[in-house]
Amino acid sequence: MLPGILGRKVGMTHLFTEDGRMVPVTVIQAGPVFVTQIKNDEKDGYTAVQVGFEEAREKHLTFPKFGHLKKAGVNKNLRTLKEFRVDSTSGIELGQEIACDIFTEGDKVTVTGTSKGRGFQGGVKRYHFRGQHMTHGYMTHRRPLSSGATGPQRVFKGVRKPGHMGDAQVTQKGLKIVKVDSERNLLLVDGSVPGPNGALVIVNKAGK
Repeated sequence: MLPGILGRKVGMTHLFTEDGRMVPVTVIQAGPVFVTQIKNDEKDGYTAVQVGFEEAREKHLTFPKFGHLKKAGVNKNLRTLKEFRVDSTSGIELGQEIACDIFTEGDKVTVTGTSKGRGFQGGVKRYHFRGQHMTHGYMTHRRPLSSGATGPQRVFKGVRKPGHMGDAQVTQKGLKIVKVDSERNLLLVDGSVPGPNGALVIVNKAGK
């Protein structure tokens, strides 16, 4: 089966274990996804399964995507297409529906998403700089000062300066599936997941 699935971050809540311990969890609306293309070594040079997730209105699909879904025999207007590399495609067919029951409680997973965009931010918020004293006599407060060595008369790459913060792909590792609700297609993941509520996320089994 697939090593992962697509979903939407719903939000955070908490559960209580049998020994009374509270566990913060993130709720992910995972799947169902539909197989839209199967790739193999002979034709494509690698083995992968492409799946589609989340229905959209027909006017929001491009003509190439509409034809691609029709060729795959999927009678749904799927918004997002994503490939998963696999070792073998045996048992997977075009149009097949795959739900969140490919995961079980206790599975280790990684979740990939897009972090919240913070716009243009200064060094204090972006890199947690300490800043100067907020008293009379100090003229800088939150502004970065010298750029350091400038022998080549340029700013070296990687220098921590004010700039664009967030809105980047982030992969959160070391997460665990606490509960699987197959009836409502929900995954409850121990810990935090990148992105705002409603963001698209990719849940992969650890090591995949």
